[in-house]
Amino acid sequence: MTHLRQIMLEELRRRNYAESTIQIYIHTVEHFSRHFHRSPDQLGPEQIRQYQAALFTRWKLCPNTVIQRLAALRFFYVQVLKRGWSVAETPYPKKVLHLPQVLSQDEVARLIDAAEFSFHRILLMTLYATGARRAEVAHLKISDIDSQRMVIHIRGGKGRKDRDVMLSPKLLDALRVYWRGLKRKPTDWLFPGNRWHTASHPVSTKVLWHACQQAAERAGLEHKHIHPHTLRHCFATHLLEAGADLRTIQMLLGHRDLEETTIYLHLSRRHLSATGSPLDALPIRDKESRRRAHEPASPGGGRHRSLCRAVVR
Repeated sequence: MTHLRQIMLEELRRRNYAESTIQIYIHTVEHFSRHFHRSPDQLGPEQIRQYQAALFTRWKLCPNTVIQRLAALRFFYVQVLKRGWSVAETPYPKKVLHLPQVLSQDEVARLIDAAEFSFHRILLMTLYATGARRAEVAHLKISDIDSQRMVIHIRGGKGRKDRDVMLSPKLLDALRVYWRGLKRKPTDWLFPGNRWHTASHPVSTKVLWHACQQAAERAGLEHKHIHPHTLRHCFATHLLEAGADLRTIQMLLGHRDLEETTIYLHLSRRHLSATGSPLDALPIRDKESRRRAHEPASPGGGRHRSLCRAVVR
């Protein structure tokens, strides 16, 4: 496996795949090999079929994750082993599109205020204020904060693309407070690693994950299943509700296709309420009106009832 692993690493890197993708692809092939207790070059279409089924039935993975695992195996067999790959024998499952969880602005404020540590607080503020992915926030450098132009440079984002996002004055003030509180000033990374924030490497993305989880629990929002990407969804949805156009949001998020950004139209309260339900246009009567409409009409109406009362007396 060592020789094959080395070849696969070389093939992935010479195609300039992202480091996170490389790790996932290598892990997938290793997992595939361990599952059958054989070297992957000794496995074929039948084992791939069984493995794909096990991803659903045994490990309960979602279709989108299974697609990623199959892409890793396809890369290994086509680019490393130079074998053919039959799409007919290994069909990709249909993708499932779920609407992401979005918090209200009050809930985002509760989440940030519930951060246990000041370091967690500034991480949460940066996630929400920029709409950046957790890896992009973790790899921010001091030089990426441009207070003159009031922008933050996101470098090497998804797809190896750079972009600029707005620098909120409130975030800038919070970053300055954070900077003054550091006992040892970093020279490169904005958020250095280790518990004292003095490492020569950036903070782990797991720290951002735990910051969200712990703050959500302290804020009583654990039922919302909040993670760093939730704040990215909140950023986009709240901008849309405030009147920002989709093209601007696409650029801020770094989406390649505008279609990716249109999902936030399904989450924006402003756009959902802009069009009324057709039910509101129907001439439906309320319960009292229906009751009156079905009452039998008595001869003479009210005059007849008055005469009856007089006779009884």
